[in-house]
Amino acid sequence: MIQLIVGNEGTGKTAKLLDKVNEEIKEAKGSFVYLDKNQKHMFELNNKVRLIDVSQFDFDTVDEFYGFVCGIISQDYDIEKIYFDNFLKIGNIIDLYDALKKFQALGDKYNIDMTFSIAKDQSNIPADFKSAIIVAL
Repeated sequence: MIQLIVGNEGTGKTAKLLDKVNEEIKEAKGSFVYLDKNQKHMFELNNKVRLIDVSQFDFDTVDEFYGFVCGIISQDYDIEKIYFDNFLKIGNIIDLYDALKKFQALGDKYNIDMTFSIAKDQSNIPADFKSAIIVAL
């Protein structure tokens, strides 16, 4: 399952995502992973959540980012949820529809819930994914 938190830059998507992670970790049965472009939010996340600063790794395309996420999954078969803060930037996403389809299939295959914060107005989200929007700012 995928879920989207959408809104233009500076509307509070990250705060909503952090709240969601910290609330959901209370009932976690598996591992939680939070992907971000830096470590700024390290102290805002519950210490049971694995924060990965993707800026420490070199990838330029969505395919490379996808492979990176597959590597994370391959190291821990207990991953229950993955959270992507600022998905468009951290994943070098150009075609949002194709990227979401690809990650949705990955999550479905390994039974991992994925939540994405996306810096786009809800009107710019592909129609196939509008039902996945849980917060629109």
